[in-house]
Amino acid sequence: MAAMLKGLPRLLPARCLSSTAGGAAATGTGPATTPLRPRPNTLTDEIIRVDHAGELGADRIYAGQMAILGNGPMGKTIGHMWEQEKEHRRQFEQLIQQHRVRPTIMTPLWNVAGFMLGAGTALMGEKAAMACTVAVETVIVEHYNDQLRQIMDSPNPDKELLQTITKFRDEEQEHHDTGIDCGAEQAPFYQALTEVIKFGCKTAIAISKKI
Repeated sequence: MAAMLKGLPRLLPARCLSSTAGGAAATGTGPATTPLRPRPNTLTDEIIRVDHAGELGADRIYAGQMAILGNGPMGKTIGHMWEQEKEHRRQFEQLIQQHRVRPTIMTPLWNVAGFMLGAGTALMGEKAAMACTVAVETVIVEHYNDQLRQIMDSPNPDKELLQTITKFRDEEQEHHDTGIDCGAEQAPFYQALTEVIKFGCKTAIAISKKI
């Protein structure tokens, strides 16, 4: 199994970008109308539901960071990561409609909580914002790897979903590496801050899988 995961493509880690100009990126457009597909099995249903919730939360985290730091030196770096998260969210919104998957009822809470987490850590400074990024992306990468194993172990693996999650996992790893490059580990109380955020992310994942 480890060999199979290693065989999946990976993107090169990003490096910290600097810019004295920035500004919040425009919000993404909604998903296009697409044909419905057969209703998914239990595994696919759970994966799409929880990943849709996770990418919504990630989109809102970066939106919160951009609201505070978008016009500063980190604006370009955060904006790049946010654009990728908006595309992740758009694709899972499309999948949730195509497969007729019920979104988690926690969506309104994750929307608000994500923005507050992003803005709150950004108010603590650029390095704290990057520490938040590292914590969140650590959990997401582990989560996506678990899902890839589940899909490949299933009787009839969904190849399209496998490719989508592989691509998104690599981009989330890129965000993690960017956070490290941009000084996340120099944030005040880095260890405590990241552990609290990781716990919150894991709790949100567990809840979103089922309700």
